[in-house]
Amino acid sequence: MLSDSHRGSVKDFVNFNAKQDAELLHKAMKGIGTDEDTILMLLTSRSNNQRQEIKAAYKKAHGKDLVSALKSELGGLFETLVVALMTPPISYDASQLHKALKGAGTDDDVLIEILASRTCAQIKDIVKVYKKECGGKLEKDITGDTSGHFQKLLVILLQGSRDEGVDEDRIENDAKELFAAGEGKVGTDVEKFINILGNRSHEHLRLVFDAYKKLAGSDIEDSIEGETTGNLENLLLAVVKCAKSVPAYFAESLNGSMRRAGTDDQTLMRIMVSRSETDMLDIRACFKKMYGASSCYSICSGHRIPK
Repeated sequence: MLSDSHRGSVKDFVNFNAKQDAELLHKAMKGIGTDEDTILMLLTSRSNNQRQEIKAAYKKAHGKDLVSALKSELGGLFETLVVALMTPPISYDASQLHKALKGAGTDDDVLIEILASRTCAQIKDIVKVYKKECGGKLEKDITGDTSGHFQKLLVILLQGSRDEGVDEDRIENDAKELFAAGEGKVGTDVEKFINILGNRSHEHLRLVFDAYKKLAGSDIEDSIEGETTGNLENLLLAVVKCAKSVPAYFAESLNGSMRRAGTDDQTLMRIMVSRSETDMLDIRACFKKMYGASSCYSICSGHRIPK
């Protein structure tokens, strides 16, 4: 498989000209009415780095912030989508976490999705940007809004310090400890699940899951579903699924966002924007394999472009 940098559906636009693009956007917003088609087509065919260059060129030419100008001309979900496209990836993740923590109640699904799926390096960058742009410490905000074992695993993931590589000597032992902590005893030693799933590398965990299946005769997910409930169950399952395949995890999340009563626009938008330059081609392939349909077709058949 190609590296993540080659697996996005959005790439740098060839013959890119930031000044020219800035003028096209200015023209699209000038006068009566707004040319939303031009805005959408231009921004979705430029990489995020190129959008930042357009933003700088627009400010130099017109003396005002491009995002503010776009927000003044747009509304609803389309405005939300365009602002997301104009936000640098790490800043976008930080803003989504801040929104999840500071809104009415905590959106645990957003915490789970981002902290389970991002790399250690990305998480460390998110923590830094969150402090700079959101005016607080992410760990403090998470511990203030969550509790128990769910909180503990979130905090472990937030450290962005998984072990590196595979420790051959620990594979069988980890599998045995997970079995003993769940199906092999009355009650559940949740701490053992949290410690192993929260700290081992994804490569190591995949081998542990194989060893676990040989030992238990079932997948680790079956044990988690039988031994835990609620947000902790959802977080543990997300960690396992991301260790196995991040694209497959997001394919399942995309399908879930479109199967509910009414499309979950926020989840759909967050995944499409955040994975567009990372692994969207792999997500599309997984979606087709898992559900027998194109993700593009599924989105279009159940969802129109938001305006």
